[in-house]
Amino acid sequence: MSYPFGDAAQQAFSFAVQTAQIIEPQVYEIQYPEVQYPNLLPVDTSGNEWAKSIGFYVTDKVGQAAWFNHLAADVPFADITRAKYEVGVEMAAAGYYWTMEEIGQQMMIPNLNLMTARASAARRASEEMIDRIAFFGDTTKNWTGVTNDANVTITNAPADGTGSSALWSAKTANLIARDINLILTGIYTTSLTTEIADTVLLPPDRFTTLAQSIVTNTAVTGLTLVQQSNAYTALTGNPLNIRTVRGLETAGAGGVARAIAYRNDMEILKLHLPMPFNFRPVMQTAPLRFDVPGIFRTGGVEIRRPVSMRYLDGI
Repeated sequence: MSYPFGDAAQQAFSFAVQTAQIIEPQVYEIQYPEVQYPNLLPVDTSGNEWAKSIGFYVTDKVGQAAWFNHLAADVPFADITRAKYEVGVEMAAAGYYWTMEEIGQQMMIPNLNLMTARASAARRASEEMIDRIAFFGDTTKNWTGVTNDANVTITNAPADGTGSSALWSAKTANLIARDINLILTGIYTTSLTTEIADTVLLPPDRFTTLAQSIVTNTAVTGLTLVQQSNAYTALTGNPLNIRTVRGLETAGAGGVARAIAYRNDMEILKLHLPMPFNFRPVMQTAPLRFDVPGIFRTGGVEIRRPVSMRYLDGI
């Protein structure tokens, strides 16, 4: 590599490389509260980071036991159905840059954190994009996400609130709790009691409605009622994970609010991230400019067992 400004440019380049090596580990440690995908669905990084596609099977169980005569030959069989899917793995990028002037200023002012701020902004941009893909997919890639997979069963909330409304704002705490249990038990019975959801995602405003509603003649909130009296906790003794996701306010069919129940397990769903976000080496791209590209590669979300998820629309 040639340096148009001789030793000064070489010194700046060396400083840029050394500083990047200090900045990048710090940036990777930063937690972003608004980025939810790492906590709400499994992330699979096991694939080859340069693979062009990922193949997977969506499975379901079929068949049931029946009465059988000891002389008969027609034993009822159980089986599984499998549909093979393949999604392309795509690459996205977010980086940052320094100029020679900025490097010179940082060399003189040790506490100047402009470069750290830019690196953090690039890292955050990548995490926000992955988060969006995980929950809502990407129409430019024909991907769906956790909130809008066509293979997941949709249940419409019963219209038995005030004025025959299905909206939670028109329902009592008991009816809202009933609605949540409706999708939990729906998964349990449809899967022939082999599956039970441990996670419920709600629009933020519906979560607020649930948290503020009061069970009649008590001081118990609707949220407490659901936490104490839900199918998952009753069956397992473990707490139900209730979280909010922005965008669920209009994620349902026809733009209505949607709640989601599922088991947060890699057997049920996963986000393919064969190449997590990483910064590449510093490169000089202009006489006075140094770029630090960042890239990641993802195949989007795979819903492996749609029967183990359920949507509740119209809340």
